[in-house]
Amino acid sequence: MPELPEVEVTRRKIAPALVGRVIAVVRTTAPSYFFLTPPAVLKRQLKGRTVARLERLGKYLLATLDDGSRLLLHLGMTGQLFVQGSASLRLLSSTARASLKPEQQPAFKPDKHTHLRLSFRDGAAEVWFRDTRKFGKVKWLAPGERDARLAKLGPDALEVTGAEFHAAARRRRVPVKTLLLDQSVLAGVGNIYADEALFLTGVRPTLKASTLSGAQCDRLIANAQRVLRRSIATGGSSISDYVAPDGKDGAYQDERMVYDREGQPCKVCGAKIKRVVIGQRSAHYCPRCQR
Repeated sequence: MPELPEVEVTRRKIAPALVGRVIAVVRTTAPSYFFLTPPAVLKRQLKGRTVARLERLGKYLLATLDDGSRLLLHLGMTGQLFVQGSASLRLLSSTARASLKPEQQPAFKPDKHTHLRLSFRDGAAEVWFRDTRKFGKVKWLAPGERDARLAKLGPDALEVTGAEFHAAARRRRVPVKTLLLDQSVLAGVGNIYADEALFLTGVRPTLKASTLSGAQCDRLIANAQRVLRRSIATGGSSISDYVAPDGKDGAYQDERMVYDREGQPCKVCGAKIKRVVIGQRSAHYCPRCQR
């Protein structure tokens, strides 16, 4: 699932294709659980509106329109938000066109998985939202309307302090990995970056959150922000379906220390990376470097 870095990279790269443009035509697939707002309502409310700005809230994207309404986008597990003409085999992975040569890939046409298409009055390249499993979400919010998902979000992972995290941790006996994934405590962190931050801090994912000291929380949050910023700088992690709006893969997956490296040697000490399941989520760690 795309986490904070992938969503932030998407925001930065998709914003020039959206902000300041007038939406002329909205095309969708049939109503489904992908649409939290019915397609007919989306088409009516978005047509003729200008995108004023594009923000990221945790793992969500929020486009504010000129009438004060907002368009909420969530990539889910396999969502891909990209610009017409982008070339990437990841965009074609579920189609017969996956065998196209690189120079032919920009000829990709929206398929049955391309659930939202935005065309603009100035004729600029369209913006497409494609999701093979429909776990992504689209919702229109009327001016002033609150959304329960956004209301539950805690501080953004890039802005939270170690003291704030310690205040939450000292009241919880859940494993620290579970707390890092709690979006009401730390918005934006998922499996990849939680594992990486814990490794850099030398803390096992199974350690009870309530046993963390203030100093440990300071280091953990500093390391979480370090890996998040590094991932943003490298374009995110392209492990499964994630691809940037311009079709490019991220590169942070090449720098992972523990995530999804079960059985491989630790890059620091050589011990084999282990995997455990915590609350139905995988956690990877080095048994020697993390205590």
